[in-house]
Amino acid sequence: MEFLSYLISGLSLGSVYAIIALGYTMVYGIAKMLNFAHGDVIMVGGYVSFCATSYLGLPGWLSVVLAMAACTALGVVIEGLAYKPLRQATSLAVLITAIGVSYFLQNAAQLIWGASPKGYTPLIPTTNAQGEPNTLRLFGGQLSISYISLFTMGACIVIMVLLTFFTGRTKLGKAMRACSEDKGAAQLMGINVNATISVTFAIGSALAAVAGGLLCSFTTSLMPTTGSMPGIKAFTAAVFGGIGSIPGAFLGGILLGVIESLAKAYISTQLANAILFAVLIIVLLVKPSGLLGKYVPEKV
Repeated sequence: MEFLSYLISGLSLGSVYAIIALGYTMVYGIAKMLNFAHGDVIMVGGYVSFCATSYLGLPGWLSVVLAMAACTALGVVIEGLAYKPLRQATSLAVLITAIGVSYFLQNAAQLIWGASPKGYTPLIPTTNAQGEPNTLRLFGGQLSISYISLFTMGACIVIMVLLTFFTGRTKLGKAMRACSEDKGAAQLMGINVNATISVTFAIGSALAAVAGGLLCSFTTSLMPTTGSMPGIKAFTAAVFGGIGSIPGAFLGGILLGVIESLAKAYISTQLANAILFAVLIIVLLVKPSGLLGKYVPEKV
């Protein structure tokens, strides 16, 4: 039962990584750029949700909806002001800009909310009306699964399925895939490439807001650097699964969460992060495109 408990903990943590990684992979798949400010959009989503529940008294689900709206607008503004002027620039220029946006968001949050941690109320209460743990008990109470963990895993699966359907069946999703293949050809076919990329940033930022609420529900705290390490791990998950692939981001996030949980439980909490990145290096040495990524040769 102990192993199952660690496994479920890893699956719930991996589901958060997967949701963040889906945002990374959406932007990279369409715009072919690494948005390193994505982790800080997660932090902004957490703060918006925190303000909605603490100051406005809104329920948890409504605070996440509000955070999604705020982060969607933020993502579009960031794309329009910071990244759109660099469409024809080198990848290094875009990368440096993304790092600059990341530091700007962190410092802006520190100025607005301060550097001290804020207590975050989980989206689903940890105790019921009787003061008992709000968990699902299985095997005669030997295995307990918190409802926030179940909700996180369910939300991750639903988001992955919806994104797969959206990109594969809808007109806008097909436009995104066309831009991913060849922006010039897509523009010649009448697709508004700039608008398509803006929508992609909007979707990725909305996913970041969801991840922010779920992540803070696990840690029950919030600060300007909240999204930094999870953002890096989620980027690792996207590369691990095959960046640009929606199922790959999902698989990479889940696997990294499970590996981290089991490494902390059976090896060392201090070495868990090192083990994560060591696994990534080994996978990329064997399969450079990631687990579900496709190798695309460059024509010169």
